Amino acid sequence: MRALRRFTVRASLPEPLSALSTLATNLRWTWHPPTQDLFASIDPRVWSEVGGDPLRLLSVVDAGKLESLARDEQFLLRLHALASDLERYVGGPRWYQRRQDEITQRREHGAPDTPLPTSVAYFSMEFGVHEALPNYSGGLGILAGDHLKAASDLGVPLIAVGLLYRSGYFRQSLSLDGWQIEHYPVLDPRGLPLELLTEPSGLPLLVHVAMPGDRMLRAKIWKAQVGRIPLLLLDSDVEQNDEDLRGVTDRLYGGDQNHRIRQEILAGIGGVRAVRTFCELTGHAQPEVFHTNEGHAGFLGLERIREYITNDGLDFDQALTAARAGAVFTTHTPVPAGIDRFPVDLVQHYFGAENLVPGVNTQRILALGAEDNPGMFNMAHMGLRLAQRANGVSKLHGEVSRDMFRGLWPGFDTTEVPIGSVTNGVHGPTWAATEMSKLLGGSEADNQSSGLGIGAFEPVTDAGLWELRSTLRGRLVDEVRRRLRESWLQRGASALELGWTDSVFDPNVLTVGFARRVPTYKRLTLMLRDPERLRSLLLHPERPVQLVVAGKSHPADDGGKALIQQIVRYADDAGVRHRIVFLPDYDMSMARYLYWGCDVWLNNPMRPLEACGTSGMKAALNGGLNLSIRDGWWDELYDGSNGWAIPTADGVNDPVRRDDLEANALYDLLGSQVAPLFYDRGEDGVPTRWMSMVRHTLASLGPVVQASRMVREYVETYYAPAAASAQNVVGDGYRGAKELSGYRHRLRASWTRVRVLDSDLVLGGSSVPVLGSPVIVRARVELAGLEPSEVDVQVVLGKVSNDSDELKDIVSSPMNYAGNGNYEAEVPLPHAGALGYTVRVLPRHGLLATPAELGRVVLAS
Repeated sequence: MRALRRFTVRASLPEPLSALSTLATNLRWTWHPPTQDLFASIDPRVWSEVGGDPLRLLSVVDAGKLESLARDEQFLLRLHALASDLERYVGGPRWYQRRQDEITQRREHGAPDTPLPTSVAYFSMEFGVHEALPNYSGGLGILAGDHLKAASDLGVPLIAVGLLYRSGYFRQSLSLDGWQIEHYPVLDPRGLPLELLTEPSGLPLLVHVAMPGDRMLRAKIWKAQVGRIPLLLLDSDVEQNDEDLRGVTDRLYGGDQNHRIRQEILAGIGGVRAVRTFCELTGHAQPEVFHTNEGHAGFLGLERIREYITNDGLDFDQALTAARAGAVFTTHTPVPAGIDRFPVDLVQHYFGAENLVPGVNTQRILALGAEDNPGMFNMAHMGLRLAQRANGVSKLHGEVSRDMFRGLWPGFDTTEVPIGSVTNGVHGPTWAATEMSKLLGGSEADNQSSGLGIGAFEPVTDAGLWELRSTLRGRLVDEVRRRLRESWLQRGASALELGWTDSVFDPNVLTVGFARRVPTYKRLTLMLRDPERLRSLLLHPERPVQLVVAGKSHPADDGGKALIQQIVRYADDAGVRHRIVFLPDYDMSMARYLYWGCDVWLNNPMRPLEACGTSGMKAALNGGLNLSIRDGWWDELYDGSNGWAIPTADGVNDPVRRDDLEANALYDLLGSQVAPLFYDRGEDGVPTRWMSMVRHTLASLGPVVQASRMVREYVETYYAPAAASAQNVVGDGYRGAKELSGYRHRLRASWTRVRVLDSDLVLGGSSVPVLGSPVIVRARVELAGLEPSEVDVQVVLGKVSNDSDELKDIVSSPMNYAGNGNYEAEVPLPHAGALGYTVRVLPRHGLLATPAELGRVVLAS
């Protein structure tokens, strides 16, 4: 018989054990080993069977066991100590609060400093906190989860917002011939570490979002508690919804574009309304800053504009100014193809009646998402136009983003495009093995510092560190064997023919890991360019290599599935299957074993298409060495001694030839450098030179790859300035918003008539100018009714080539107003060689974050 409906009943705990419920539902346990140890001690066998999930443990453990523990004084002492520790962690001051106190004291003594925001809203389409809350697909979600955990450790007053997917992301298995098969388990929110937000009557609080045809999309709000951080997840599975609307939050990244835009409307517009409801319900401070993690939730800016228009009587331009000031937009996309884009007609369908965000003109909405193709609406363009501050997720990705989006700022040099960068980080206590943290001196959660440094592990001997690395490798080998056997059983094999899985992999062999999503640019099969050469590396008689591979392809990406199938078929070969495996259903639980146990982490994307990529950071925290293309974070943090950089065939446009060249470079590194170093052992069996690289990796990367460093950068470089900008435009009855909006109106009316009428550069006394010698530049400018104080006239010098007058490596300097439209500046020559100059006019206003913000510039012609 099949059940008509499934539901989860939570365990009834004896009163002395009531604190177990609090510990189980606050997801701090996911990175707090003492709390995990407490739950494991209840019943170690059941704890292992439920995958280390406290709620599942409490729902299935024997009631008699709980009654016994309720009388166990030692257990109760541990329980109460951990409950008190969680209470102090959640309520006590941490880095953020101490930083606030420092700023307050400085300001009281007259020193300038930017105050920190009282609250920040953080929107993401997915959150990877733990496999016990399977609401993520890959790197974006894991990054968002690590952002929340680090914000919690630091005390940052964040409210996180996303969607709750009833089927999460798909579970992956393999067919007999190695083709990916997707399964969508149905999740019951009441069996997850979630709390339903309710009205005083007990009925669910609902968010309402208008749909075309006078329909209404309703969503419940579930709250996960991630340490100090509330995570609000919207759920459209509401009985009052029409059937198609009820399924809006059915699957992560599922469905067609119509389904996708509904999800993004709910995440953005419904998400803001959920935040407002939560803050009113709990007394939490309303956010001053809204951070959009990628463009999916970008419609949130439209809801904020609607609030200013309908609640405060601002016009659209004033409301846009107010909304932009407190907005931060992070792009994770290094290629235009990765951006969410919708047909303009589809956007018009949802926003055309103007009842979704009343008072916001549809044509103004369409202009926010405009791109070169007039038939498409670009979510990243809207995100950039709705945020005064934007960033990429590594230094290289910042450069790529400035180049990719430079069309939104025509006339500006690529280096001046107002997109910065904050390199992603990872949450150390989540990803570092407990033994590694203990051996090396504590965890980030304990000390809230920037992570491990050389002083933390200097006393540890090479032999001790090598023994730990070998233990972790052995643990990975055990997990590989277990998962490989399960995979073959799922593929239809008989248990009688799987004895060979008990001996695959060797705990003493150099172990290389490659695990990630499987889009084409990550080049899953680069290692297979020369199958025989790979085979010789795997089976080398003295220096063998073993390779564990994992990853999921998007359900609609048959090309990615074909790449997985190639790997699986190669790994199925009886001659190599003891040295290479593909493990299906890659998730956080598998990832930890890989990061802990792999000696080398392999990453070979097509440069520069990896925005950041944080998996290698997690391996590094465990003493793994990176073997990677210099892309994403590795481009800035590789120093020649903390791993290996795979050479790239820059300038080779033929992708087949490029792959061949870079695959050969990969084989060369593995065979001639990596493996020989690993197997170069001393008399004690320890690879001394290898351990030197491990130590250097822990010392050089440990402090800087931490998510705490990343979140502090966001706080100080983006959140605090955004909060200050927001206060400047909304204070005193929106005086700043009205002033800046009026200024933009004046610019719009005059800008087309602003011109540089003429200019002249006068060299110094010598006929041959010398680097650093001064030159005088004069210009005459027609301001077309604008005041001199409303513009910035600059001289721009830069290098020019023999065949082009395009300026490079520019240096700009302000020119002084000399009256009657005349400007003058004396500037030193910044470069040797062929130089050129020009004069330009930029907007100037105290409430602009950068001169390029408005995308307006007049260049001398």
